[in-house]
Amino acid sequence: MLPENITAVVGRNDRWTGNAASEPHECGWAREAIIFVRALKTPKGKQPVARVEISPDGMRWLPEGTEAAMPSEKDGIIALRVNHFGNWLRVSADFGNDAESTVLVTIHLKA
Repeated sequence: MLPENITAVVGRNDRWTGNAASEPHECGWAREAIIFVRALKTPKGKQPVARVEISPDGMRWLPEGTEAAMPSEKDGIIALRVNHFGNWLRVSADFGNDAESTVLVTIHLKA
């Protein structure tokens, strides 16, 4: 039997500045996830660290512990691998003044 897989686009052509986050995704059925963040345009300013966040209800968030530096060039991509994440996932980053990135964020889930 093949495992169930799904790809969810949770941010498409989103301009991230300040305290930015992807749309949350309910994925409690999955046992593992990989979140990809791709810079669709050349990022501006110093790029922050992106972090995976988990939530019991999709409204209140806390860091899961997985982090990676945001892409620093156009078409740069990062991958954040997680498991044991409960029901809700998202990715967020805190951008400094004059820093921004236009991103595509996808969550790839496997049962």
